[in-house]
Amino acid sequence: MDVLKIATAGSVDDGKSTLIGRILYDTKSLTTDKLEAIETRSKANGFDYLDFSLATDGLVAEREQGITIDVAHIYFSTKTKSYIIADTPGHIEYTRNMVTGASTSQASIILVDARKGVIEQTYRHFFINNLLRVKDVIVAINKMDLVDFSQEKYEAIKSDFEKLISKSDYKEQNITFIPVSALQGDNVVDASENTPWYRGQTLLEHLEELDAQDVYEKAEVRFPVQTVIRPKKDEFHDFRGYAGKLYGGDLSVGDEVTVLPSLTTSKVKEIFFFDQKFDTAGRGSSCTVTLEDDVNVSRGDMIVKSSEKPRVEKQLIATVCWMDNRDLNPGTNYFIQSGSSRVLAKVKNITGTVATDFSGEDTAKNSLSLNEIGKVQIQLSKPLAIDSYSKNKASGSFILIDSQTNNTSGVGFIE
Repeated sequence: MDVLKIATAGSVDDGKSTLIGRILYDTKSLTTDKLEAIETRSKANGFDYLDFSLATDGLVAEREQGITIDVAHIYFSTKTKSYIIADTPGHIEYTRNMVTGASTSQASIILVDARKGVIEQTYRHFFINNLLRVKDVIVAINKMDLVDFSQEKYEAIKSDFEKLISKSDYKEQNITFIPVSALQGDNVVDASENTPWYRGQTLLEHLEELDAQDVYEKAEVRFPVQTVIRPKKDEFHDFRGYAGKLYGGDLSVGDEVTVLPSLTTSKVKEIFFFDQKFDTAGRGSSCTVTLEDDVNVSRGDMIVKSSEKPRVEKQLIATVCWMDNRDLNPGTNYFIQSGSSRVLAKVKNITGTVATDFSGEDTAKNSLSLNEIGKVQIQLSKPLAIDSYSKNKASGSFILIDSQTNNTSGVGFIE
């Protein structure tokens, strides 16, 4: 069964957790004891309705304040597909959490309160989805019940959001608008009689039609080597295979390949999925590859098609989202982890911070604080095989690791 990963985004009290809870309820994905707990808690809070946000807000502080703080991952299935929803916080101080939740998602749901329309935080939520190249964005205009399911209000918000879309540089992004009421269930799983003017799909119907495989976007083949397999048993005495996950495109037996950064060339001899051989591995596959020639390949190397070589460079320019309490300053050293490769890196320069409302860069600042996004120049200790993030997500992204604490301090997207 295909697995679709979805991230949610929205401002405070826009109804993200309620929407997810409604999906779980209407798809009968809540266990009996969980449903009873929601009913009990809702009554204790004096509500005459079920508070579906209780299905996702797991931290005590979240339940007490009625907000989302941490990234919660919710799992449910239909007859045709399995889903993982990252319920991410919308506050500006939790930008790093939203980036984390959206970084592995193929689709994103941005909630807009029908009463408030497009606000400053909506700009940031869309900006992050644009930055991360999330392919499918569903704009759920929520709380339509509080504006009497007004088509005029819906069209006005849609028009405002389309102005925001015009600022985007990711033109391949698919944007879908759906009027919903998470609390009452209108157009979430079942079509609503309250919006006869809306002819589109419900939220779940739209999600059911998305291709889960598209999370591994089509691009040039990149195969970061995770480990070298040498059984050293009589049955496999001379076996030498390279295991990893394939990104970008298909790899077939007989393909001419180049090993980076050594630039050694060979051909694919065999492709294994555990103990079975296949002629071709599709993008997103975890497999083991053998080569016709006995070449030197180690963990951290990358196997690519010889006709699709990436850049191999010792310096790069990237957009970095900073996730550490300690500021990022020029001259500091970190480890860069890109795929299975880790190299020592030095921050040469920070050219400025990037505004998340698409208004441009602030070049007056040359440091990054927690949750800020900026343009950074980085010097590497040895060459690294890279692509621009817009061209290939797998080889165009990295994380910065503090060499002293081993904390993940930032995430970068290569230009």
